[in-house]
Amino acid sequence: MNGLLIYESKEIERNRNFIDRLINAGESHGLTLTVIDDENTTIPEADFIFFRARNPKLAKQLEKRNVSMFNRAEVNVIANDKLKAIQLVQLLGIAAVPTKKIQNINDFTKYPSVLKTVDGYGGTQVELVQTKEEATIFLEKHESQTIIAQTYIETKATDVRVFMLGEEVIGAVKRIGAENSFKSNFTLGGKVEKYSLTNQQVTDVQKIAKALKSDYIGIDFLLLPDGNWLFNEIEDPVGARSYFATTGEDIAIPIMNYINKKLTETECAD
Repeated sequence: MNGLLIYESKEIERNRNFIDRLINAGESHGLTLTVIDDENTTIPEADFIFFRARNPKLAKQLEKRNVSMFNRAEVNVIANDKLKAIQLVQLLGIAAVPTKKIQNINDFTKYPSVLKTVDGYGGTQVELVQTKEEATIFLEKHESQTIIAQTYIETKATDVRVFMLGEEVIGAVKRIGAENSFKSNFTLGGKVEKYSLTNQQVTDVQKIAKALKSDYIGIDFLLLPDGNWLFNEIEDPVGARSYFATTGEDIAIPIMNYINKKLTETECAD
């Protein structure tokens, strides 16, 4: 079967090693993956699509082709809107970081606060603001975007990222931010270590994945000093550098095993 592996142009070279491993893992199942830039004006037909771009509009367009798509478009929509993700998780009854949408400096008064654009990623477009002046600068800089304010919670820049394939937990990492940073992102210099989930934490992430009907995502939680956690964000597409760093395992193999299984089930159903 022929599939499309869709990435943003700027992400293709940065993820070349992972892309090659996905292609190799797919070949073991007779699956061919062709890499496509999401800005390509002519996206060819295929038997399935592995969508790895942050582009909800394109995801919705491609979903109309009625071929198997990993992840489905609505996952891309929710994961790339931090406010939508928070609202979904709150509806599921899972504890989340207190969050509100803000339109001007008078919409919140508590400092410090964390300000974010709803569509930022990789630790960008997020700032810890200590004063009204700092908040004003952030709002002016991102005035054309939707912005949320989150209560600042001291975690010593520690969070947990859980990697999900369907409703199965395939791994989790604890991320600890670089010194003098409140951001825990591995790509920004943070440290990572393998993390084992409690039974309740497994229940939380499975509930989220089930509600989303997702395939391959990351779910991020702030890790509190008492061992509890608060939902923070959903990542689609989710990077796997921290997974490899803590396990030494190639996550491309279980991903393509999963995709092959889903495609086979679809064929049998037809």
